[in-house]
Amino acid sequence: MASVWLTVDSDDLRHSPSVQGHPTRSKGTYQTGTSEKMLLAMDSFRKWLDRTQVTLTIFVIADQLDDSKFSKWLKSLLDAHPQVTIGCHGLTHRCWSAWPEDQEGLLNSLVEADVKLHHFAKDQWRPWFRAPAGYIAPWMAPVIAKAGFELDSSINPSWLTRKKAGPWKDWKAVSKAMKDSGLISKPWLTKFGLPTCGPALSIFPLSIIARSVWKKLGPFVEQEEASSTVYWHILDHSRNNCTWTPPLMCGS
Repeated sequence: MASVWLTVDSDDLRHSPSVQGHPTRSKGTYQTGTSEKMLLAMDSFRKWLDRTQVTLTIFVIADQLDDSKFSKWLKSLLDAHPQVTIGCHGLTHRCWSAWPEDQEGLLNSLVEADVKLHHFAKDQWRPWFRAPAGYIAPWMAPVIAKAGFELDSSINPSWLTRKKAGPWKDWKAVSKAMKDSGLISKPWLTKFGLPTCGPALSIFPLSIIARSVWKKLGPFVEQEEASSTVYWHILDHSRNNCTWTPPLMCGS
């Protein structure tokens, strides 16, 4: 068993590179608010958390707080679960490393997201960042640090995802930039060089490896005590008629 930092991303249906934030992949119509599918997932996730009482961090997209349904739900969850912390998953779902370098734009969006999330989550806020869709480039590291963040959890060190790692498509270059900028880096867990987190939990055949790895994880601890980092999406809890749970020892 390996001690693990459990993390969850708050993306709704509109927070996808196929819908918004990517220069070539985005094709959909931009929507606002919280989808009905997400509302069902939020309820299912809350029931799972009430049952398991695990320690975890939710990486929240700051623009979600503009919707009262989501913000009221998250406030209730935080009040009931002091072991839950909040990190930043961006102001919107812009895939920064897929666009030309824009340090000023990134800095402004991070500062705005920081203010919104910190004000909302108060003592449960943490200065931790996760890039939307895992699009993270070396040039972003000093900007993330300048915005006041202390930790980055964006790196998915798999050859399958290297196109997200900036112009060099090199995760080692991103890791070095994080270190040079004084940031703690918490990469996502991989196996045999393959992803095991997020979409990998449901994409065959990656799901076979991912689920087998997850079933051996534990205990679930704060990030500074963890040897591994894994994540899934709140939206996953809408799967299988809202019966889906993460494949953890505590997940049933």
